[in-house]
Amino acid sequence: MNDPVSLFAIPIARFGAATLTSGHLVLMAGIIVVVLLVSLIVLLARASRARVYAAAEAEQRMRELSRTQAELHGRLGTMAEIFGSRQAELTKALSERLDGMTSRLGNSITEQTKSTHENLSKLQERLAVIDTAQNNIQSLAGQVVQLQQILSNKQTRGAFGQARMEAIIADGLPPNSYEFQATLTNGYRPDCLIRMPNGAPSLVIDAKFPLEAWNAIRAAAESEGGGEAKRSAEAAFRRDIETHIKAIAEKYLLNGETQETAFMFVPSESIFAEIHENFEALVQRAHRARVVIVSPSLLMLSIQVIQAVLKDARMREQAHLIQSEVAKLMLDVSRLDDRVRKLQGHFFSAQKDVELILTSADKVTKRGNRIEALELGPSEAEERQKVPDRELEPSAASLGSGQLRLRVVDE
Repeated sequence: MNDPVSLFAIPIARFGAATLTSGHLVLMAGIIVVVLLVSLIVLLARASRARVYAAAEAEQRMRELSRTQAELHGRLGTMAEIFGSRQAELTKALSERLDGMTSRLGNSITEQTKSTHENLSKLQERLAVIDTAQNNIQSLAGQVVQLQQILSNKQTRGAFGQARMEAIIADGLPPNSYEFQATLTNGYRPDCLIRMPNGAPSLVIDAKFPLEAWNAIRAAAESEGGGEAKRSAEAAFRRDIETHIKAIAEKYLLNGETQETAFMFVPSESIFAEIHENFEALVQRAHRARVVIVSPSLLMLSIQVIQAVLKDARMREQAHLIQSEVAKLMLDVSRLDDRVRKLQGHFFSAQKDVELILTSADKVTKRGNRIEALELGPSEAEERQKVPDRELEPSAASLGSGQLRLRVVDE
């Protein structure tokens, strides 16, 4: 068993009729080792020859490189001389151009600075205008947001319509001719009750206009492909308005207590116009139910008409007082006429006395002028003799009373 020959004869594998033994494997391994050694020797020989060839080629390249470097050094010297002369010329040309450009840039910068200053002044003015407009826009945006918040809440929206209606009525009617949230005999409380004159039934105004379906219509119109949604929203809006009209007619139209017609207040002119343009059936239904749809402008016009009616009623109520006051006024006018006529007589008498006084003053002036000129003729002496002495002497009664009477004699 320990014989080497027997070891090499151990079968390992069988391929048909041929048997592979361990000796065959050893022989094959030896052949492979020999082939590898031969290949290694060949490779080493080739590598040594390649190194020799590379060294020779490198040496040749070094010689060519040295020669090329010498040529390059000479060319660089020549180029340095050329570049030196060219650099001097270029420096001179650049300095001249820089001086010209500096002058032009200085003038241009001065003009540009002036233009920039003017543009900045204009820009500041425009920015001030823009800031003012932006503040206005921000304020308007805040108001729009507040209005949107108001309209998004049902209770707040009702208060908004109520506030607009109350403001219009309070501006146009006296306080004792209307009442807000008054209670009717059936227990319902309309938003406003206007008392008509002469015991006529009161007029009812309702301000609780439904806006949910209207907002849905606008949202559907703004959305893309919302034709079906818009039709659905319009149907809901029509249904809400019909329900509201029916509720007003049933709750607020009471025979003998309220007018045969009630007002449904719409707090927006655009909604009012949209209803009359696209929902004519609702307007006809409201007319048949004796409910009038009014906008802020129509309510204001109606309030002015009611104000004229109330004023006419008050004037008729006060007609007898006006007549008595007119009679008293006529008596005062008659009394004033009598007094004016008496005053006119006094004026005429005083005017006559003034005329007589002026006549006497003229005569006295003429006599004074004659005395000053010493024009005393015979005719004047005779006139003096004709005048009785008693006319020139004061009477005893006059002296006793302390009064002196002088008589002026005409010519």
